[in-house]
Amino acid sequence: MCGYIEVNGEQSSPVMLQPDFSDYLPFFTRGQNKVFYPAFGKDPNKTIDIVIRENGKLKQVSATWWFDCFDTDDGLAVGNKTTFNARNLQSPFWKHSLQNQRALVFATGIGESKLVGKTKHQYYMQSDGIFVLGALYRKHAENRYSCAVITRDSHPKMEPYHDKAFPCFLPMDPTFLDIWLDEGTRQHPRIDFVLENPTLYPTLHVQRVKTYKNKVPMKTPPPTILLSDLQAKLL
Repeated sequence: MCGYIEVNGEQSSPVMLQPDFSDYLPFFTRGQNKVFYPAFGKDPNKTIDIVIRENGKLKQVSATWWFDCFDTDDGLAVGNKTTFNARNLQSPFWKHSLQNQRALVFATGIGESKLVGKTKHQYYMQSDGIFVLGALYRKHAENRYSCAVITRDSHPKMEPYHDKAFPCFLPMDPTFLDIWLDEGTRQHPRIDFVLENPTLYPTLHVQRVKTYKNKVPMKTPPPTILLSDLQAKLL
């Protein structure tokens, strides 16, 4: 995980329409569809929209989806380390951003893959509404940014589709999102809990596809539903 993220602006989520989320609504543009891919091929123009808090204000920026980037005379360049995902958060490589430069990625769909035998199976996972992923970012010269989406240990519901890591879904709770983005909060018990307890917050409809771009479904297996961990507890 995670090599494809989608925002379907035609979808709406009741939770995001609640007054408590008013600060975040401007960052989900209704009516626009966007897809994002990591900066493979060392292309700094492969960006993803992230939400950060900078100088006390929420803002959305377009960040190269590859954390290991550096400034050159010609602009931002992509490094050699494969860093579109941030997994081992105990590593010093991630420490500064984990404490000081956390970000949000709003999405409605993601792509996962798994090698089955010698065949790579690709799965498109779509929610009926908006969900949010945790990310880390760096700021470079001339207001350029790079970032990585956080992943955690594998999750039982995700293992049939990707058994090595799990996207760091964040709770759709404005109080938590405020803590996550707070510039003065280097560490917090709620952040620690979310990172240490990977949770599937959205319900995802899963379909094996030929490609993420066209989403042409494979005939088998049939579509499945990954029920939100929170919803499952209510049943």
